This record gives sequence, structure tokens and C-alpha cells, in this order.
Amino acid sequence: MKKSLQATLAVAALVVAGHAAAQITLYEGEGFRGRALTANGPIPNLDRSGMNDRTSSIVVERGRWIVCEHARFEGRCVILRHGNYPSLREFGLNNQISSVGPADERRRYSYSEIPPPVATEPVYEYRVRPGERVVEVPVTSVHAVVGPPSQRCWVERQQVAQPAPSNQPNVGGAIVGGLVGGILGHQIGGGSGRDVATAGGAVAGAVIGSNVANQNGTVVSTRDVQRCQAAPSGAPEFYDVTYVWRGVEHHVQMSQPPGRTIPINDRGEPRL
Repeated sequence: MKKSLQATLAVAALVVAGHAAAQITLYEGEGFRGRALTANGPIPNLDRSGMNDRTSSIVVERGRWIVCEHARFEGRCVILRHGNYPSLREFGLNNQISSVGPADERRRYSYSEIPPPVATEPVYEYRVRPGERVVEVPVTSVHAVVGPPSQRCWVERQQVAQPAPSNQPNVGGAIVGGLVGGILGHQIGGGSGRDVATAGGAVAGAVIGSNVANQNGTVVSTRDVQRCQAAPSGAPEFYDVTYVWRGVEHHVQMSQPPGRTIPINDRGEPRL
């Protein structure tokens, strides 16, 4: 009984407070998009308007407004000041408003009062204006616009062949030359002379091998090398949408791909 009396008194206070100086617009989608409902006075139940539990953003044009999660201003209620509220999620009232009404400027309420938003003047952009007629027109073309390709780089280790320094003997070439010279010396010598020939051939082969390696040899080493290649861009930055209204081609940039039609006003301006 007490709760019902409080609700009745709240409605009565809102009716007295309702006047032409207060105005609020409820939007079905976040960012002031979709179907809109403008009110200049209290609406104790939004069910008949088709906006019951379907409000995601609000613009308070004038005055202070009470919005509640249940009909007849019951349940959790907050007070919104003049300004734009692109999302009601932060207040925990997204798609949960069932009644709205202007607040009496001279009365103190127990409801939580939301701090005024940064943007106080209505920011229309592509949203529906109060009382504006909207029609659907076919979309003639859609182009996904992506950013420039990005560059993907990585570091990998690889072998690098460089010419052997001319002022330093090549050890590998000297060893190979020594082995070859030793074999040849061993074949042409005899007895102790063969041993001498083998030693002489090894020395000569080492010298020859070292010289050849210095002229034609290379030094192989490993080092870190950075490699890069162009990587394709990710998701489109926006969609360039084209439509025709009264023989004139129009373009609008959208963050999401549109459907087959796009809502516009009688001047051909998009209303998303």
C-alpha cells in the first residue's frame, strides 16, 4: 500500500512538473540510431509506444528527466540532465526503461542523479531528429575501404659467404693442399727418398692450397638478418555506401556493412 501511494505521488509530481520546456528523445539503438520517440511530458508506461525496454541511448533536449526501469516510475530510477547519452550501459539501464517523465526543478529526489555528460548540445550527425520523417531507399553499391598494407618483419639466422682476407693464410686451403701434395710426393719417391718426397710434397701442396684458397676461397659465417614483407590489411576501416535520392547520388561512410536499404530523410540525408 505504501509503495503504491509513493508511486501515485511520484506520478502526480511528474504531471505537475511536465511542461513544454522539457523534452527528451529516446533511441532504440546506441549512438542515437534507430527508431526514436520524443516526449514533452510524463509517460508512465512505454508499452504502448513500442519503446518499452527498448531504449539504448537518450538525448535530453531541455530540463531534467526521470527514467525508470519499471512502469509507473517503479523500480530503479535515475535523473538525467541536459545532454547526450549515447549508451545507457554504464548506468545499467540499457533496454530496461519503461517509464519517463520530467523532474520538478524545485524538488529534491532520492533517485541517483547522473553527472551531466561532456557534450551538452545535441549531436545529431546521422541520427533521427525529433518528428523527422524517414524513408528507406535501396543501396546501389558498397565498397569496403581498407588501410595501407602493413609491413611484417622478422629476424632469422643465415649463413653468409664472404671472400677470404688476402693478407691471411687460409687454413682450410692449406690442409687440403698439404694432403694432396703428400699423396703425390709419396707416389714419385722411393725408400727414404720417398719419405723426403712425401714431406716435400706436403709442404708444397700446403703452400699451393693456401694460395689458391686466398685467391678463390670464401669464409662462411652466420649472422642475424632482418627480413620484411608486405602484409595484407585487416578488417575494413569503413564502408563507402552509395544510394540515389531524387536523381542525385549520395555517399555515406559506415562502420558496418549496410543492408539492402538505408534510412534517409526527405532531404536525402542518412539517418542510421
